[in-house]
Amino acid sequence: MEIRTLRYFLAAAREENMTRAAEILHVTQPTLSKAIKSLEDELGKKLFTRRSFSIVLTQEGNLLRDRAEDLVNMADKIEKEFVSLDDITGGELYFGLAESYQIRYLVGEISAFKQDYPNLHYHITSGDTEQVAEKLDKGLLDFAVLAEIPDKTKYEYLVFPEPDIWGVVMPADSPLAKKKAVRSRDLIGLPLFCSGQGWEKDIPKWAKGDMDKLHLEGSFRLSYNASLFAGEHLGYLLTFDKLVNTSEGSALVFRPLTPKLETKLFLVWKKGQTFSPIAERFLNRITAHFN
Repeated sequence: MEIRTLRYFLAAAREENMTRAAEILHVTQPTLSKAIKSLEDELGKKLFTRRSFSIVLTQEGNLLRDRAEDLVNMADKIEKEFVSLDDITGGELYFGLAESYQIRYLVGEISAFKQDYPNLHYHITSGDTEQVAEKLDKGLLDFAVLAEIPDKTKYEYLVFPEPDIWGVVMPADSPLAKKKAVRSRDLIGLPLFCSGQGWEKDIPKWAKGDMDKLHLEGSFRLSYNASLFAGEHLGYLLTFDKLVNTSEGSALVFRPLTPKLETKLFLVWKKGQTFSPIAERFLNRITAHFN
C-alpha cells in the first residue's frame, strides 16, 4: 500500500467524484480509477459505492479514510522534518491545542522563537483533551496542550503560568447576572451547557452534593458555539473565563463560580520522544521560560 495511492483515495473520498479528484491530482481519470481498484483488490473490500454522477464511501471506505488521513499526515510530517534538518533558521512544529485563554503564553513563546528562526512553520490542531492526546499518541504532533493532569507514565509536561477560571456565561438580562458569583445551588433547575470533559471531571469537584441536581442541556466542544445558544436564552454556559466575548455591548456577561474552580493547563509531549532539531530548540526555550 503506497502513500501515493492513499492520497488518490483521500482525494476521491473528499470530492465524491472521480473526474474532479483526477483534475485536482493532475492525473487522468483512468489512472485514478485503476489505483482505487488496485487498492480495493489489495484490501479485499469495496471502498466506494458507484452512483450515476458520484461515488460514496462504504463502511470499509470510511474506516480506511480515518486511517489513511493519519498515515498521510505522518508521511508529510516526516518528509518536512527531514527536509528541514539542515535548515538552521527554521523547521516544522506541530501543536494540538485545548481551548484556553492561557494559550496566549504559548503564542508569545512561538512569536519570540520565530524571530530567532524566521523559517519556522507551525501547524495547529484544536480540540479537547481526548482529540489532541490521540494525535499526540499517534506521533502526528510534537506537543499538545491539555486541560487536565497528564498521565505521568506516558507524558512529560510543563505547567502553564496561570490556571483557567471557571464561571457562567449568560445573557446580561438574566436574573442570575445580578449575582457577583454563582454557587451550585443557583444552577439547580436551569438548562446548562458545558464541554463533556468539564461536565465529567471538573464540575463534579465543584458542585459536589448538588451535582445530581444539575441538568446538562447540551454538550459543546467549542465555547463560542455554546455562547450563541446561551445568547438566545436556551441555557447557561459553564466555561473558562475570557473564551467568550462578554465585553460591554456583547449582551453577555461572565460570572465566576464560587467557591472558585480552577483548571491548570499543561504543555505535554511523549516520554522518550525523538524531536526534530527545531522542536528540541523550542522545548529548551519554553522550559526555561515556563520554569
